[in-house]
Amino acid sequence: MSKGKLELHEFEYKRHGTQTLIANFEVATGKILCPTLGDTRTENDFVAHIQATVATDPTAKWVFIADQLNTHKSASLVKCVAELCGIEAPLGEKGQSGILENMASRADFLQCTEHRIRFVYTPKHCSWLNQVEIWFGILSRRLLKRGSFPSIKALNQRIQAFIAFFNETLAKPFRWTYIGKPLLV
Repeated sequence: MSKGKLELHEFEYKRHGTQTLIANFEVATGKILCPTLGDTRTENDFVAHIQATVATDPTAKWVFIADQLNTHKSASLVKCVAELCGIEAPLGEKGQSGILENMASRADFLQCTEHRIRFVYTPKHCSWLNQVEIWFGILSRRLLKRGSFPSIKALNQRIQAFIAFFNETLAKPFRWTYIGKPLLV
């Protein structure tokens, strides 16, 4: 330890790997729904996560708030949403025509308010507006910041245990305190 630094890893520190957490924050209750832990965060991983989430209540209306990540506007996500919503209209071809032509056309389709499953995208560099990002900060500070995990399996177990603990004891809706005044530089 030295002045101004809390701690450093020893030279013998061994990293055992990383994991990707895809989670949903239910705004009304403050609970984490249907978390997905895995090795990657590809568009297929995100689509599988959305399918698993929707399967928890297959007839409900779903509004997902997401950032501008390309996997959140993928062609496979459009196909998934179209299938889950029973939309049979032709989607076109990726990079060529129709809804699948480019990321902007896919985002327009995914944001359509007429669909039972739709997405709302936060503006670029404003992920702090997405409440799950606030929750990721809680996870980071309370579990990951100075944690030591001997394996990926141990990391997964600790994350899942934290989510269960959080949902049981700490979950509550976040209270916004910003009152709309312009921020000063």
